[in-house]
Amino acid sequence: MRVSDLPLPDEVIAHHESEGITELYPPQAAAVEAGITGGTNVVVAVPTASGKTFVAELAMLTAGGPALYIVPLRALAREKYETFSEVPGVDVGIATGDLGSAEELGGSDVVVATAEKVDSAIRSGASWVDDLACVVVDEVHLLGSQGRGPTLEVTMATLGRRAPDVQIVALSATVANPEEIAEWLDAELVRSRWRPVDLRTGVCAGGRVDFDDGSTLAVAVDAEADDRGVGTATTVELVRGAIDDGGQCLAFVRSRREAETLAARLAEESVGAASAVAADVRDAGGTDTGRRLADCVEGSVAFHHAGLRSEHRAIVENAFRDRRLKCICATPTLAAGVNVPARRVVIRDQQRYTGSGMEWLPVLEVHQMCGRAGRPHLDPYGEAVLVAGDADREELESRYVGAAPEAVESQLADREALRTHVLAIVASGFAESRGGVLDVLDATFYAHGRPEESLAGLVDDVVSDLVAWEMLTTGEGLAATELGTAVSRQYVAPRTGARIVDGLRTMRGMERVTGLTALEIVCDTPDMHGTYLGNRERAAMYQYARSHADEFTTSMGETETFERWLEAVKTARILLEWADGASTDDLVEQYRIGPGDLESRVERAEWLLGAAAAVAAVLDADGSAFREVRDRL
Repeated sequence: MRVSDLPLPDEVIAHHESEGITELYPPQAAAVEAGITGGTNVVVAVPTASGKTFVAELAMLTAGGPALYIVPLRALAREKYETFSEVPGVDVGIATGDLGSAEELGGSDVVVATAEKVDSAIRSGASWVDDLACVVVDEVHLLGSQGRGPTLEVTMATLGRRAPDVQIVALSATVANPEEIAEWLDAELVRSRWRPVDLRTGVCAGGRVDFDDGSTLAVAVDAEADDRGVGTATTVELVRGAIDDGGQCLAFVRSRREAETLAARLAEESVGAASAVAADVRDAGGTDTGRRLADCVEGSVAFHHAGLRSEHRAIVENAFRDRRLKCICATPTLAAGVNVPARRVVIRDQQRYTGSGMEWLPVLEVHQMCGRAGRPHLDPYGEAVLVAGDADREELESRYVGAAPEAVESQLADREALRTHVLAIVASGFAESRGGVLDVLDATFYAHGRPEESLAGLVDDVVSDLVAWEMLTTGEGLAATELGTAVSRQYVAPRTGARIVDGLRTMRGMERVTGLTALEIVCDTPDMHGTYLGNRERAAMYQYARSHADEFTTSMGETETFERWLEAVKTARILLEWADGASTDDLVEQYRIGPGDLESRVERAEWLLGAAAAVAAVLDADGSAFREVRDRL
């Protein structure tokens, strides 16, 4: 099937043909045959780089009205915004900013937004939602994610109620149960293993890679020199081999420190040079982490993890896409959707520490990493290699190479998530009774195929919590209180709202209320990212907490989770010193956090302090401490 045969404007067809796109890939043609250009709901479950974005574009440009493209990550939103903005005659908007706001997003032909942003807009009653003709959900397999899944699921269900005739297009990596997702969405299923670039996957052990296509590759590494069995020397040799062959490489390891260490070692191997990119990194910020990154980039190697500033991550991603970097050493988060394909992907570590011990990575996550191998129009093939460090070849082959990815399972039964969404359903006017709430949730992936009573008991439990926190009332039906409405509109979790209320009530009897008081409250909530507290700093942080006890709303002897609270005190202390003018460099060095961690916590603190001030106004309490420290931040 040719692009010129599609029902697209002439200038759009000419745009794609000018980029050499004249024929549709088989999965794209299958999507057209399934009705993607005729308003049919479609689920597309195909490998990475198989043309899902073009399928989305087809749906959005033929839907006959405004379109919404939902992504899981801000970095992915920016990438898709830039891609769609290149299409002639299409006005594209992007919405990924302040989590607490839900400004009008209408007026564009296509809006690219995170699921959280769309959920916030729905809660605020944004009128543009009713006008949507097409909604594309990228990475829909993240329905199974504990963090993002419930919000994505409820957002999709409520979008269907607000715009019942909207076309839903769901894009996914290959998963075990795409039929179930398609059945839930009343959609046609396009399922394929086709890739534009052939991918071979193998395991490296004993100086040899055995690929799944029967081929082998010798890797000249002395097993005794391979860093005590963890596979670093093998990884270095695999990366160098790909680069010497004219390709680029991604190397995945389990931790930030490992990513930086591997990048530094590869940079010393003289695999290339990228002085101009290194200059860009230095110009973007002068933290010690940034300087280490720039030093690695000089050798055409970068590291990539959540501790980097967002600007540094963007420089690395763009330079790699432009082929100005030879290698990125990354934690698995890089594989979550950002488009950085490479000739070869090396997965050195297949386990990570989860707080209770080392656990194997999910099959789907490893397949996502492997799927980054093979650059369309640049590589004749892609290679993904799992390094057998402490594991053996047979175990990795059976666990990952020949295994099917896990099924997507709803996470909506999580009590924390369900509280949030039940409150939002009532506060937004979608339901006025227990039955009404169940009716809304009946459209979720969780409810699909389950008896109603399996959800009813969970709803009763969370309604009881929300009534106890004075956010819902149960009279003749269900109604949100003024407090409950404010908590939902500010887009904070109900337990966060309850913690803020407790803090405000405690503040009324305190003699000393400071910016630290306000920060302790918002940092001691589930919506604030935790900050690691090392053994060496625990005693010092304990002394800090004791010396500032009169500024805290929590008594050290009464907290149920002292370690979690002490971590919150550390976060509050860092933010207060930032507000008082401490440099990023000093804070990063003193508190062992990354500049990206500081960046994200400042942003979250601004949002949560604003939410706390709004809650204070509802309670007719003094919220000046929250406003003042927010201004200083």
